[in-house]
Order: sequence, then structure tokens, then C-alpha cells
Amino acid sequence: MAYDQYTADRIKNFLETRKVDYYAKSMMGGLLFMVDEKMFCGIHYDKKKQTDLLMARIGEDAAEEAMQKEGCHPMDFTGRPMKGYVFVTPDGYDSEEDMEYYLQKCLDFNPLAKASKKRKKK
Repeated sequence: MAYDQYTADRIKNFLETRKVDYYAKSMMGGLLFMVDEKMFCGIHYDKKKQTDLLMARIGEDAAEEAMQKEGCHPMDFTGRPMKGYVFVTPDGYDSEEDMEYYLQKCLDFNPLAKASKKRKKK
């Protein structure tokens, strides 16, 4: 397991407390949380920085606002940031208030987000 289980438990607790129907799936050495068949958030271990990152799908407008907060950065896997997504370092989601800020932004954006197209099985 390449991600922080405590962070995963905090996300699960947030979703379960609000009675959100979700499921988690392992992907790319991390863990994704899916709500309504759409990526909600995830945990990714950044090998270069040697730390876990919270991946949050919050939409472009909320991302601009969130970038002003400590530890929030553009989500960038390939050198090209993904619009509407942010990475948050542990110092940016350490407190319950900060974690809830990002998870609530994800929850608010989820109904507006588009689901990925399903891949056809060969």
C-alpha cells in the first residue's frame, strides 16, 4: 500500500458521516474515491516529494480560490496541470477543518462534473 491509510480513513469518515454513496478503488499506486461514477478525490504518494498528496476534483472556480491556501498546488502528473483538480500537501489538510474544506469542495462540484467515458471491453 503506497498511500496513507489514516488519510483514507478520514475521507471515508467524511463520506459516511454525510451518507454519501461511494466506493474506493486502487489506481496508480494510490487510492481513488468515486461518487456517482466520477472521481471525487484520491490519495497519491509523490515519490519526488516523498509525501502523500490529496487529489481533489473541485472545479476550476474553486481551484483558483483554493490555490491561495497553504499546501495547495495545481494537479500536475505530466508537466501540464489538469484544470479543476488540485494537489494538497499534508500541511494543507492536517486539521479537520482544512480536510473538510477540500472534501466539501469535491462534494459541491461532483454533481457538475462529467463522468469519464467507459472503455469498451475487447
